[in-house]
Amino acid sequence: MRIACSIGDPHGIGPEIILKSFLAFKDSGHTLVVAGSFAAMEHYRDLLALPVRLEKIDDRSAIAERTSANDPLQVLNIADSGAIVSGAIVPGTISAEAGRVAMQSLQAAAELCRDGLCDALVTAPIHKEAIALAGYRDTGHTGFLGRMFGVSAPTMMFFDAETELKVALATIHVPLEAVPGLIRTMDLDHFLQSLASSLKTDFGLTDPRIALLGLNPHASDGGVMGREEAEVIEPSIKRLSAHMKIEGPFPSDGFFGAKRYGNYDIVVAMYHDQGLLPFKVLAFDTGVNVTLGLPIVRTSPDHGTSFDIAGKGRASERSFIEAVRLAIRIVENRTTTQSQP
Repeated sequence: MRIACSIGDPHGIGPEIILKSFLAFKDSGHTLVVAGSFAAMEHYRDLLALPVRLEKIDDRSAIAERTSANDPLQVLNIADSGAIVSGAIVPGTISAEAGRVAMQSLQAAAELCRDGLCDALVTAPIHKEAIALAGYRDTGHTGFLGRMFGVSAPTMMFFDAETELKVALATIHVPLEAVPGLIRTMDLDHFLQSLASSLKTDFGLTDPRIALLGLNPHASDGGVMGREEAEVIEPSIKRLSAHMKIEGPFPSDGFFGAKRYGNYDIVVAMYHDQGLLPFKVLAFDTGVNVTLGLPIVRTSPDHGTSFDIAGKGRASERSFIEAVRLAIRIVENRTTTQSQP
């Protein structure tokens, strides 16, 4: 299986964790194909003295031939932007140039999957400020890929390989003040139905058990601290529970504190930090970000660019490795589902 990798911000830990991950998969029968700046990959390979041979591919049609050569010490870089040379790479710094290279790499890697040259996409971390400085209106992978593939509302989900904990977000990267309005105006029923469908296709869950968190503290305590639970979340649960296993709304603090997430296949949080804070406490090193609802498979490590340790050889590749493993698993599950009568 061929996994396309975007390098992320070249001033962060993306190139390092890709190189280290490649070494972990070199005997697995799966191939990592890197789309992005060859100079950036070469810079970090040399800086960290990693035993990986790099080779630039200018013709995309040669990917299949090159990756079937079974060379265990080869990373294949394609769509080299040429935007950053070794002397211009300054680990730990924010720059528009780095943001532009990161997004060009993302698009090139996604195109490899779109065009059938690779089977899945695994993205290294990007820096939102750098992307904004580069002039991109999407400040994250999810929105960019959604627009690229014509999916208006892809779902951001997080997965921990060790515990099988899954957390999905009803709203993603938006200001906190915008969340109540978005919850009230979104089609929550459709969101939950699409989530259940993705869980069946991508994770093989025939009848997924879904837990919804409340928006307000204590899930509003019967309306004392907000009306979203009574007016939006509870009616949606009531409508869907006739043909889905769905319960809630639960107060987030007590739900995670009592480890009730173990009773469900997935937890749906109403906003970013409500779901991500407990998830990262429980699975910071092993967590994986998954974009559901896309025609391609996309995963990523559940951490940022880590500018504080970039270029120092201290970055852990564990989350990236788990992201590759999950991407392979989802591709296999989709293949199995499509082959069923």
